[in-house]
Amino acid sequence: MFGFIKNSLSKTAEAIKSVVPKKKLTFSKDEIEEILLEADVEYELIEKILNETYQEKISREILRSKLLATLAYTSYKEPEFTAPFVELIVGVNGAGKTTTISKLAQRYKNEDKKVILGAGDTFRAAAIEQLTLWAKKIDVAIVASSQGHDSSAVAYDTIDSAKSKNFDNVIIDTAGRLHTQTNLANELKKIKRICDKAHSGAPHRTILVVDGTQGNSAISQAKAFNEMIGIDGIIITKLDGTAKGGSVFSIAYALELPILFVGTGEKSEDLTPFDKYEFVDTLLDAIFIEETA
Repeated sequence: MFGFIKNSLSKTAEAIKSVVPKKKLTFSKDEIEEILLEADVEYELIEKILNETYQEKISREILRSKLLATLAYTSYKEPEFTAPFVELIVGVNGAGKTTTISKLAQRYKNEDKKVILGAGDTFRAAAIEQLTLWAKKIDVAIVASSQGHDSSAVAYDTIDSAKSKNFDNVIIDTAGRLHTQTNLANELKKIKRICDKAHSGAPHRTILVVDGTQGNSAISQAKAFNEMIGIDGIIITKLDGTAKGGSVFSIAYALELPILFVGTGEKSEDLTPFDKYEFVDTLLDAIFIEETA
């Protein structure tokens, strides 16, 4: 049942073992603090969890309820829309945007939907080439231009093509320059405006791709993008390659945004819907022994 999540948290579980060599039924608050810090849960969030816990000994059920509470915003309701469903994918370079787009496209294709991609990261020629290769590999349509071309024009042309050819899903890539740059903010805002001109209400969902290996440093990135254009949900990549799995709690809590998917691996199938119960229980399995009746 927990195969995927368990594998993605294996390095985080190993990190926990370094401070919890032996599982127990209960732990002191100091021990729980050390465990959660090792898993890269933000210190302020840990303090909040512990300050709201009146028991001196922390059991699995107590910690479970507190961790689940930090993920209270992870549920997502799809907005009403007129097809095609347009998604804008944002994030810094290296977070895994292009690969994530291919995984989303594969997922929709498996649901028998017609998908078209928009290579809107015209800042990097490599991004256009990489997305074009993925489109060929998974056999979906793509609108792409040359490096330096107006990314808003690519977004418009992609949506226009989707409407004329009855596509179900449009996924548009964007540039991933440093989130502190004003020109990136202006570019993203322009793309959103043009999407709405091309198809009223678009983009219907703006997704931020976050590199799981960055841990809590990803929070400042996420906040910046959210302030720029408004984020509807998050996809966390590379979770299997990090011991910082606990940062998921901090990211979700700080932003009050749903985590839509978790990505591990490079294959187009390596994208799984985020399940907060599986995630929390897998983490707790690395800390507590099972109670016997």
